[in-house]
Amino acid sequence: MSARSARKFKASLPPADAFDAPRLLALLHRHGGREYLATLHFGAEPKGEYRLTARGDRVRAQGPSGTVSELDPASFAELFGRYHFAGVRPSGVLTDLGPLFG
Repeated sequence: MSARSARKFKASLPPADAFDAPRLLALLHRHGGREYLATLHFGAEPKGEYRLTARGDRVRAQGPSGTVSELDPASFAELFGRYHFAGVRPSGVLTDLGPLFG
């Protein structure tokens, strides 16, 4: 591998703090009811900010266009399995009281 192709390969890696879909899903379920913000990445390329909340076995994902999807874990993994989420942080919005007592 040449130095140029190595730079190209490295540039396509997701950010170091990125979560893959299963790890993000586990975080969301652990903090059910708490909304998180995260930037979706395909490789190193950001694709926009998402608002994500887990309630029960469903995940609510709102993309940059404002479209909201209610997904079960399998659908979430299928839709976001090729992506990574970076800059994952709580938005401060609680959709129920679960995070206060759990």
